[in-house]
Amino acid sequence: MNVLGIIASGVAALFITVALAKSVRRVALRPRIPDEPGGRAPRAEALRRTGGATAVLGIGTATGAALWLGAADDAAGAVGGLLAGAGAVAALGLVHDLKPLWAALRLAVQTAAAVLVVSLAGLSPAASVLAVVWIVLVTNAFALLDHADGMLTAVGLVTAAGLLACAIVGGDPALALLPATLVAGLAGFLLHNWHPARLRLGACGAQFTAFALAASGALIQAAAPSGRAAWAALPALATVALADSALVLISRRRAARSPLRDTDDHIAHRLRRVRVTVPGAAVLTALWAGVPVTTGALVYAELLHPAFLLLPLAGTAAAVYALLRIPAYAPPRPVPPRTGSSRTAPSRTATSRATQDRTITARRRTEAADAGAAIPAAAPATGVKGSAHGQGAPTGTARTAAGHPTVPPPPNGRPAEAATAAAERG
Repeated sequence: MNVLGIIASGVAALFITVALAKSVRRVALRPRIPDEPGGRAPRAEALRRTGGATAVLGIGTATGAALWLGAADDAAGAVGGLLAGAGAVAALGLVHDLKPLWAALRLAVQTAAAVLVVSLAGLSPAASVLAVVWIVLVTNAFALLDHADGMLTAVGLVTAAGLLACAIVGGDPALALLPATLVAGLAGFLLHNWHPARLRLGACGAQFTAFALAASGALIQAAAPSGRAAWAALPALATVALADSALVLISRRRAARSPLRDTDDHIAHRLRRVRVTVPGAAVLTALWAGVPVTTGALVYAELLHPAFLLLPLAGTAAAVYALLRIPAYAPPRPVPPRTGSSRTAPSRTATSRATQDRTITARRRTEAADAGAAIPAAAPATGVKGSAHGQGAPTGTARTAAGHPTVPPPPNGRPAEAATAAAERG
């Protein structure tokens, strides 16, 4: 297969993926029917979640057409088995998107698909076992990166570009067919998967992308010339995916949590806790993946010594250690103290009520006493004598020096007339 055939397959994958994704996006974002309750039609979220099927169809159609036209030459069997295995995994993922399936069933299908790929590649028994284990492990590691908008799509695009370079440099362009269509298809799907994502890869697109990357790496390594350090270069392309899995397993182990229970403890979740945006997390992870991918491709091309692979591995270990220091789980809720037995609880309740009643009674008495003291009786003026029994003004009324009771000022407010009237009475 020549370079023009690879480019044509990639262009076809790009246009098919973009066209299908655009159509699904229009249907998913179509205004709802007025009579339906809720903000959107029920099928809208399902279409967004299964949007990765558009990338699967675009990449699979372009690759299948190239195989049908005889573009893969002698490696048609291996590439066809790879495409069939990835399609089976994607079909199971689509079913999982609509109705969740057991993890054991998905693992069994991935293992069967990996066995199919390895058997058609013609590897030795020992290499076949290692290849199957590697494909299943890396497939699940890459699939776990689909926890943020655009993250798996961006990392998968970078990794597929590295695999494409290794396949071309290794002298087997037929194995570059699927990586080339992966690069083009993921680039077209990234337009709709970038934050805020209108379409998501879901289990269908994530499983397909992860399996295609893992199986392509295994086939390229098996077909690599003996003089190249493929045993060290190609595994480095999955550094970020394996780092995310290691981060999750170590974190859950420390927190005594189940390793199979998915929570918000992946790379993007921890970056979000230090105020990195969702697009920023995807960009940082893609740049992180680009370092080991570039180094691995240069080592595979014999432009760098394999010892240079220790640099991205050391940087990845330091990054995982730094991410582990970011808290990923909410602190446990405080447990309320236990109350006493049923025998002592009623007595405590009665005692508290009696205390409240006594407090309220004492308060009312204090308020009554304060009210009585605030209005004192009028004291008699100096030189005032009490009147005879039954005569004069009532006892306790203030009087003038002549013994007459005081008179309040008239309503018109003339104090002079009031003083004249008091003088005439005196």
